[in-house]
Parts: sequence; structure tokens; C-alpha cells
Amino acid sequence: MSRTMIQAAVTMNQLQNKMDVIGNNMANSQTTGYKSRQANFSSLLFQQMDNLSDPANAEGRLTPDGLRIGSGAKLGSINADFQVGSLRKTDRSLDTALLAPNLFFQVEATENGVTETRYTRDGAFYLSPINGNQEVMLVDKNGHAILGADGPIITAAGFDDISVQPNGQIVVKRGDDSEVVGTLAVVEALRPHLLEAAGENAFRLSEEANAQVAFADAIQPAAGGKMLESGKLEASNVNMSKEMSDLIMTQRAYQFNARTISTGDQMSGLINQLR
Repeated sequence: MSRTMIQAAVTMNQLQNKMDVIGNNMANSQTTGYKSRQANFSSLLFQQMDNLSDPANAEGRLTPDGLRIGSGAKLGSINADFQVGSLRKTDRSLDTALLAPNLFFQVEATENGVTETRYTRDGAFYLSPINGNQEVMLVDKNGHAILGADGPIITAAGFDDISVQPNGQIVVKRGDDSEVVGTLAVVEALRPHLLEAAGENAFRLSEEANAQVAFADAIQPAAGGKMLESGKLEASNVNMSKEMSDLIMTQRAYQFNARTISTGDQMSGLINQLR
């Protein structure tokens, strides 16, 4: 197989990955608080391997000296775009939208027996009965506990109304009495590029990030003031027109590389016939 055909084959595999990213963005265009992903490519440079000059290594060697490796392009990184999406009014008291970029709600999720803190911008909250329906806990749509300043936000059942204040306080009313039962533990990602997708429309700090930087340098409690607005949800920031344009261009690039391989096969066939 010629070098050009190898380049085309390698690039086709990476272009398929980009189409998967675009397809995932389009599938989540209506997902609350979803952040679109962008695929970035980098070229694979050729490198000549001349480090096997020792006569002892030459015995049994099947490749020629001066082997050249690397060709085509690869998917360098997949980065999330944390721009704030448009706010959609719902008039539901437990629907909450964050107003600034890089702010996240904290969610306590347990998977395969491991409990971890995840970060999400999906503010569609619900109440889940616990302790024999004597109390209710604030959860997300997947049933994971929403964390407050002192852990999961839990309150006694039997209240008349519940609301989320602009500063994150959860207030319940029983008759003429109001009570603050907790405060949403909103955090700010100082280095959002260190977050990785954890599934269920949430992020986590990657293991590499934990090894590279201190937690306080990556995640900090958000400053006070008006951080959120209840009765609204943040829509996905996916730009459908851009995604469609990127999809068409990626498909064309894939077709061009596929044509390179088929043309190379035809030329090899002609050469074999001349023999």
C-alpha cells in the first residue's frame, strides 16, 4: 500500500471520530444545559527511525534501516464549549438556570459502588421521598442527590411551597412561616478544560487533572450574589447550523480520502496487468 493510501486510511478513521462528535452534539441539541464538543485535528509528522544501527540488532530484522513512521492526521483533542446557552422560561419553582459561564451544580453520584462528586449545569431538580416519606431530598432527573453546603439537601415533608432564591438558598413555606433548609453548593471551574464528560450530562475532574493541579486550583466555591434564576432552564448551546455545516464538510473530506484509496487500488491493478 502506498504512503498516500496509508495517509488516507488513517485520516478516514479520525474523520469518523469527528462525525461521531458532531452526531452527539446534534442528538443533544435539546438537552438542558448541554455543552457542545469540538473536535480538533493535528497532523502526524513523519519520523525516521535510525536507532537500530547496532549489528546485533540487525539480525532477523525484517524492515529496512531508516523506517519512516507516522502519516495522515489524528484527532488531537475534543474540547467542550462552556458558553452559556439561552434561558428558557418554565415557571416551575425547582427549575434553576445558572447565569454565568463555568458555574456548576454539584451532584453526588454512585456508580459501581463508587461515590463521586460530579458537576452539571442541568438545573431541572426534583424531590425524592426518603426515610419512609417523612423527608424529601433534592435530586436531579437521574435520582442523584444535589449537594448543598453541608451535603445533600434534605427537608421534612409537609410544606406548602418550595423555592430557589437567586443566591442559591432553598426556602420552604409552612403556612406563614418560611425556613431556609439548605443552600445550593454552586462552584466555579477555574480551569474548565480539566473537566471530562462523566455521562448523564455531567462532568468530573479527570484523574490527570487531579495529579497535575490541586483541587482548589481547579474548582472553587462560586462568589456570592445573584448566581442563578429559578423558573428557567438553560438550553443547549449547540449551534445546529454550524453542526450541519461541519457535518457536510467532514463527510466530503471522508469521501475524498475514500476516493484516494479506491484510485490507488485501480492504479495498482493496472500496474499488475502490465506485468
